[in-house]
Amino acid sequence: MSLFEKIVNEFIDIVEWNDNTSDTIVWRFPRYQNEIKNGAQLTVRPSQVAVFVNEGKIADVFEPGMYTLTTSNLPILSTLRGWKYGFDSPFKADIYFVSTRQFPNLKWGTKNPIMVRDPDFGMVRLRAFGTYVIHVTEARKVVEQITGTNPQFTLDGISDALRNVLISKFSDLVASTKVPVLDLATRYDELSAELQQITAPEFERFGFSATQLLVENISLPEEVEKAIDTRAKMGALGNLDQYTKFQTANAMEAAAKNPGMSGTILGMGVGANLTGQMLGAASAAMSAPAAVPPAQAAGAMPPPMPPPLPAKIWWVALQGQQNGPHDIATLASLLQQGQINQGSLVWKQGLASWQALESIPELAQLIK
Repeated sequence: MSLFEKIVNEFIDIVEWNDNTSDTIVWRFPRYQNEIKNGAQLTVRPSQVAVFVNEGKIADVFEPGMYTLTTSNLPILSTLRGWKYGFDSPFKADIYFVSTRQFPNLKWGTKNPIMVRDPDFGMVRLRAFGTYVIHVTEARKVVEQITGTNPQFTLDGISDALRNVLISKFSDLVASTKVPVLDLATRYDELSAELQQITAPEFERFGFSATQLLVENISLPEEVEKAIDTRAKMGALGNLDQYTKFQTANAMEAAAKNPGMSGTILGMGVGANLTGQMLGAASAAMSAPAAVPPAQAAGAMPPPMPPPLPAKIWWVALQGQQNGPHDIATLASLLQQGQINQGSLVWKQGLASWQALESIPELAQLIK
């Protein structure tokens, strides 16, 4: 190779990026010590933007197309380099290709549970996850604020920052909407739209935009889900007597499927049934009028004083379990501590079924 050929090879006359990756956002053209000559061909493919940087300063930006590099299409670079009448000698510049295509199916999710106050269950912990799609809207911002001097910048370099923005804004959104956790599943579309709107300014600060953002699931702790199931069963069955019969039927069905355990399970079912019968008998006994002795009927002496009513007569559904009995003072303390609320289910002997605390006059006055 002659000296002339070596000199010619030091000049770059084709500038392009054939992207064969799925996660590269920015790629710097590998100029090394070579120089770009006057009249070099620049090819910017669809979903790409070429950014020329001169000594750390953003110069010219090229949209998709084919260009012959001259002073006419390098006005900013020409000014920075002091080319008043065009250039004949090669020049050096950093050229960054920025991908503007869509990057789909990116995951986001809460690393730790989000604490929210719920009107039905008090303080609960929520977890959420979903997907989002991003693309570059401001190539200048990406090169200036994120890429730096890196020759290649991928999704890994920005996904953590965007994910943290999503989680932070989602926590604020759930707290501000004050939607009961039982109704959150019906508002995924609305929450997704609001989350996309409130995160847009933060994404734009990095030069990105979310073209789609989805909330796919919001989950509750296992113990709260069990409490919901128990509450649903109680609501469907209506009262403790039916609930006891339901448990007995389940025990008998399990015994039929597993003969080896039939004695134990059937005994549990019969025991539960006997308990229900005893509760019914006790309720009937308390409601029946007492017999009047003959002496009292004749008016010879006043009847004996009735025994004092027990103070602890209230049962409450607490964390999916029957808890009690309690007196009214204890219920007031549980309300103050936030362990129960006005919608919590309570029961005492004589009530046909479990009822909300606020629906009982003598307990409604405890609600402040």
